[in-house]
Amino acid sequence: MTIAPGLPPTRPLPLALTLGEPAGIGPDLTLLAWHRRAELGLPPFYVLGEPAFFERRARALHLDVPVQTVLPPRVAEVFGHALPVMPLGLTIGAEPGLPDESSAPAAIASIRHAVADVLTGQAAAVVTNPIAKNVLYRSGFTEPGHTEFLARLAEEAEGLPAGELLPVMMLWSPELAVVPVTIHLPLRQVVTHLTTDLIVTTGRIVARDLQHRFGIVHPRLAIAGLNPHAGEDGALGEEDRDIVAPAVARLQAKGIAAIGPLPADTMFHDRARAGYDVALCMYHDQALIPIKTLAFDHGVNVTLGLPFVRTSPDHGTAFDIAGTGKARPDSLVAALKLAARLTGQTANAAAAPALVPTP
Repeated sequence: MTIAPGLPPTRPLPLALTLGEPAGIGPDLTLLAWHRRAELGLPPFYVLGEPAFFERRARALHLDVPVQTVLPPRVAEVFGHALPVMPLGLTIGAEPGLPDESSAPAAIASIRHAVADVLTGQAAAVVTNPIAKNVLYRSGFTEPGHTEFLARLAEEAEGLPAGELLPVMMLWSPELAVVPVTIHLPLRQVVTHLTTDLIVTTGRIVARDLQHRFGIVHPRLAIAGLNPHAGEDGALGEEDRDIVAPAVARLQAKGIAAIGPLPADTMFHDRARAGYDVALCMYHDQALIPIKTLAFDHGVNVTLGLPFVRTSPDHGTAFDIAGTGKARPDSLVAALKLAARLTGQTANAAAAPALVPTP
């Protein structure tokens, strides 16, 4: 399948990388990725944080990483010899594995600044390091998570009413791409939140962004059933017959290549994956278990439905190994490369990851 990564911009823009939870492994990954930038062929990026904080973490990791304060227009000239850091004007005191009162304000400010930089044309895309939602909640953070906060920031910047944007979380890897239609919900609440309209809206956003951002001309969507064996025509639950199947029919009527509802237990083997570009799953673990089994170290979280590209490592803060040197930057590296590819920043297309999942 022909991939259309988009035309390179007249002036290549850097990627805006957020701090994430400062007590987690995000700062470690940032330092490790920059340290191996030439070997890994990484596009220029800058991190929104505090230079002194990154210098302290580099010393803890015994990494020779010079740090330089920078504004986005100068990232490219700095990136080759120092980690570009755009200051937030905050003191970050969190130590590895030990979030403190500085954690949440720094993580939130970093996200806000990154989104503003992209929307004002200073950066090509937002790449987010992992956050600790429980730490943010204790500070009064009211959004369910990263994805919803990004949507709210975009709505505020674009003057849109709250709830206008429906952000869609896609987990992507060369082996598999999945979308959970419902995300961070207790399992008992999935059925009450799952509707035909939600599946259709999600499917339309996925198909549109696969076309416009991933360059897949005719995206193929495989829609998972909610119940075992996709409900056995109502014998094992009526939701697949009454909610999921009508959504598939409506997507097909809109010209989208959708199939389903399919039994989830037979959707993810090699031959099955060859038949679609993305799997829409009805709840969180139905989507994330297969991709984390196939691509635990290099899966990427991509937010669809926003007016900018956002990617993120597909893992958490890993407080237990923060500052120890045990963290692997594979998923952050994949997130940086994918963001560059989706925004036309990749100079060497052959070195970039394939955009179509392959079995």
